[in-house]
Amino acid sequence: MVVADRLLVQLLRLVDAIPEPPPPSSRGRGRPLVYSERLFVKVLVFMILRRLHRVHEVYTVLCLPSAEILELRALLFPAGMPCRRTFERRLKRLPERLPEQIRLLGTHLLQLYRPWERDGPAVALDSTPLRAQGAPWHQRDRAAGLVPNTSIDTDAHWTKSGWHGWVYGYKLHLAITVASVWIPLAARLRPANEADNVLAEELLLDLPPDPRYILADSQYNTAELHRLCAAQGCMLIASQKGKQPRTDDGKDVRRMFHALRGIAMENFNSLFKAINDARRSSPTRGLVNTQRFALGAVLVYQLALLHRYHSGELHQRGIKAMLRAA
Repeated sequence: MVVADRLLVQLLRLVDAIPEPPPPSSRGRGRPLVYSERLFVKVLVFMILRRLHRVHEVYTVLCLPSAEILELRALLFPAGMPCRRTFERRLKRLPERLPEQIRLLGTHLLQLYRPWERDGPAVALDSTPLRAQGAPWHQRDRAAGLVPNTSIDTDAHWTKSGWHGWVYGYKLHLAITVASVWIPLAARLRPANEADNVLAEELLLDLPPDPRYILADSQYNTAELHRLCAAQGCMLIASQKGKQPRTDDGKDVRRMFHALRGIAMENFNSLFKAINDARRSSPTRGLVNTQRFALGAVLVYQLALLHRYHSGELHQRGIKAMLRAA
């Protein structure tokens, strides 16, 4: 066997351990699917680990006649490779289902690791910007409907961050555990101009019923999110807007929770971008391709945690080196 014991193959086989989302209530029009969704999730894992971010690149690689690729292809598509058009169409549709896959695997990891038995049931909400590939599309040109540079990603948009300044691109919205192990529980990737508190409503609906505290920054401090958290039996603890320093009685408690949120979320965002070479810009162009890359990278990180659990290592230390070596 050429690749039977390699970490890459172990991670691909772990895709079969992900709880499956419920099938659609009714089958859509057209021919029934020949290739299951899990086969293309495995292809996505291969794409992320091998940094093949264009569909035609990974298809070309999987068509190579080398012994290693032939064995890998037999693992991915035992019934034979699909045609290029089917391959492209299925990978284009995959981002629609990735948030559900992330939710299910995150809940599964929560049951395995049980991080809140020691650290307390808290979840951090935040977003991190991903700069778009190519030149930015300035507002004056967007308003006039002009695309002056062919490298512009017209699906992206502008946002302003207190840390990054003005960024043209996308935002990865995340909910992760505040614990010694950072487990992503929900994720979305949208253009950067979409409000964090609006996307937070979708993230909160994906969370399991266990967390007691939702820790967030000031942009999440809205009446709607407070009501939604109360309806789900948890408490939103968000930084308050306005001038500093605070003088109210709750300032010290909020400061402590804000520090805990920062330790978990900022470190995870930094690790995520370091693993996937996304510190400068996203390696993909277009909303669908960037969703496939970013959400797929979150799923690969979750699979690495699942692999660590089965190996008896209940931590994320050295996970960057592990994924680079896969």
